[in-house]
Amino acid sequence: MKQNFSELKRRQLDAVLDRWRSADLPQRPPSGWIKAIREGLGMTATHLAGRLGVTTSTVTRLETSEADDTISLGTLRRVAEALECEVRYALVPKQSLEDTLKARALAMALRQMAPISHSMALEAQATSAEAKEAQALALAEALRSGSPRKLWKNG
Repeated sequence: MKQNFSELKRRQLDAVLDRWRSADLPQRPPSGWIKAIREGLGMTATHLAGRLGVTTSTVTRLETSEADDTISLGTLRRVAEALECEVRYALVPKQSLEDTLKARALAMALRQMAPISHSMALEAQATSAEAKEAQALALAEALRSGSPRKLWKNG
């Protein structure tokens, strides 16, 4: 029952993430969103500093830290509020979580089979590529039917 619930949660999360993956979102401007939006609003760094209760040099430092990927999310949220914006944040996997788990299980299966395949080849008992692939897929499926946590042990 718990595994079915975990799979349901994973499918629901995959559906949400798929919307992010398929969204045609613009890249962050080279100078960062803070500076681009501030300038787009015609707001000076001094005005933004006043809204944040900081110095103008702090605003310049915040803009630089965003462009350099060193700004914290909390700070970015504070600046966004001062600019009457909101921060939308997501980690978007390059492929579905399900596909990632399948690939991980297959890689683990191939690693587990490698010493056996090597020994069999040395003893002139090697199996065909098709048989190896079928065995690897079966082992990967068996690994997938267990806890996903086991797929992440040992790297």
